[in-house]
Amino acid sequence: MAQRVFSSESVTCGHPDKVCDAISDAIVDACLAIDKHARVAVETCIKGMPEKSVIVLAGEVSLKGETPDYAAIARQAAAEIGYTSHDIGMDATDPSLCDVLVYVTTQSAFIDQGVNRDSIESQGAGDQGLMFGYACDETEAYSELEGRFFPLAAALSQRLSRKLRTVREENILPWARPDGKTQVTVAYDENGAISGVDTVVVAIQHDKRLKDQFDGSVESELAHVRETITKHVVETTIPKELLLPGYKLIVNGTGRFADPGGPYADAGLTGRKIIVDTYGGLGRHGGGAFSGKDPSKVDRSAAYAARWAAKHVVAAGLATKFEIQLAYVIGVAEPVSLMVDSFGTGSVSNEELARRVEATFDFRPAAIARDLDLLQPIYKETSSGGHFGRPPTNEGHFPWERIDSERIEKLLHS
Repeated sequence: MAQRVFSSESVTCGHPDKVCDAISDAIVDACLAIDKHARVAVETCIKGMPEKSVIVLAGEVSLKGETPDYAAIARQAAAEIGYTSHDIGMDATDPSLCDVLVYVTTQSAFIDQGVNRDSIESQGAGDQGLMFGYACDETEAYSELEGRFFPLAAALSQRLSRKLRTVREENILPWARPDGKTQVTVAYDENGAISGVDTVVVAIQHDKRLKDQFDGSVESELAHVRETITKHVVETTIPKELLLPGYKLIVNGTGRFADPGGPYADAGLTGRKIIVDTYGGLGRHGGGAFSGKDPSKVDRSAAYAARWAAKHVVAAGLATKFEIQLAYVIGVAEPVSLMVDSFGTGSVSNEELARRVEATFDFRPAAIARDLDLLQPIYKETSSGGHFGRPPTNEGHFPWERIDSERIEKLLHS
């Protein structure tokens, strides 16, 4: 039987790029906690060095109130992820081992005049650009994933990356370090139905002394890492019915991933994992990163709104795959365009779906912030493990993932 395969990857919270996203989003949260209308655009770069690591913060912030201690926020965010030892790649807590350089000014007055307005009608987009939202029903046949309305390969790779953090923080795998990556390949039959998981890839940094438990044998060390990753990560995360007989598992493909890793092995930068953050490549991406940006930046907020709307269309049963594209111009509230595509799965035409979406959702920036309650410090939680396909929390995280029954009804009957 002919098979088609599709792969998606994810990375752990300790991947250098994700550390940067976490720092940038921690700064966003700190600013919004002081002023919910704060304007924030802060990028982070990190690099571990033999003698001393460095964290660089650069961007623009405007807010009413006392300026947060950006350097302290950066150190705390990196430390919470696990970077408290120079030997593993960075010790963000020790000023003698890690510098923090801050280059932050205020938001441009020319941007400010188009964004800082008093009403939903007049508050314009913080920049031009295009954003996509996507949803599908691939997760809905599996009880552990039901309600996600998300691409299966992306959902599973994200779950694996989050599980790697859990087993490290709970000391189930005491040798595990923060840096890691995951990848899942899903196979489809000739009719496009999911056959199951064909390949799982896991890379996890580990204690360089782990081989000492095996008389210095790198081969035995790798066998142990593979065995424990299989038991505590793969088989507890991917539903059993999805693992195809004889599925391929590749753990630390080079043979060893020992200290130092993280920012010592690879420099990190905010916004370099935009496909990991979204749909794993199955849905399109407009190119704008999310982390480090307050909700007035439509790169972030409109992408959230587009996902919210697309998820409702699929949840309503109007399509099994659905994508929305929005486009904006700086200083203008209304999107300059809205495009939808049901990929031939819609119960009505794309034109009719577009009409219903426009009648049900308000894509003006201030309306998005109002409807999704975005003017609050909820963004650091999104910085790793995916922005989409995750359950909304009681603390207000991932509000674009909640389903509004009234909007479902309006989509069905408008």
